[in-house]
Amino acid sequence: MADKTKLATFAGGCFWCMVGPFEQFEGVLSITSGYTGGSTENPTYEEVCSNKTGHVEAVQIEYNSEKVSYRELLNTFWKQIDPTDHGGQFNDRGESYQTAIFYHDEPQKLEAEQSRKELDKEGPFNKPIVTPIIPAKTFYPAEEYHQDYHKKNQFHYLMYRKGSGREGFIKEYWGE
Repeated sequence: MADKTKLATFAGGCFWCMVGPFEQFEGVLSITSGYTGGSTENPTYEEVCSNKTGHVEAVQIEYNSEKVSYRELLNTFWKQIDPTDHGGQFNDRGESYQTAIFYHDEPQKLEAEQSRKELDKEGPFNKPIVTPIIPAKTFYPAEEYHQDYHKKNQFHYLMYRKGSGREGFIKEYWGE
């Protein structure tokens, strides 16, 4: 990767819901749904959902840092999740649906820590932010049917996003 091409890795619960919000940025080159944070090599969706691998569902974003900043990606990430919930996200419960920011270098770590501190102090939540900021580990792309799920299965995706409670939460805390 060229110096201006970077990676950002975020776990925000169901990875289907974490792709679309980042597509709005001109500098985002690719978004891959997958698994990271655990110890099982090449895990399957079923293995990760068993909550026995240590992995979480995540997205890995390849982006041009001259066109979109890591801070812009962080701000988008925070507005897609409930960062006060350590048991999963919305109706999806268990370790595989926990949130996390996986940093790829020291500047990302510092930026993520600063943004978390600001959100904790100035954000709309009345409970502490529990989303951890941890070093990036091996990222395993999910099965092909999970990639761009929001486009391939739009009706099901929209029903899921609403039914899970995510859409209502985002509107309540962040507006449209």
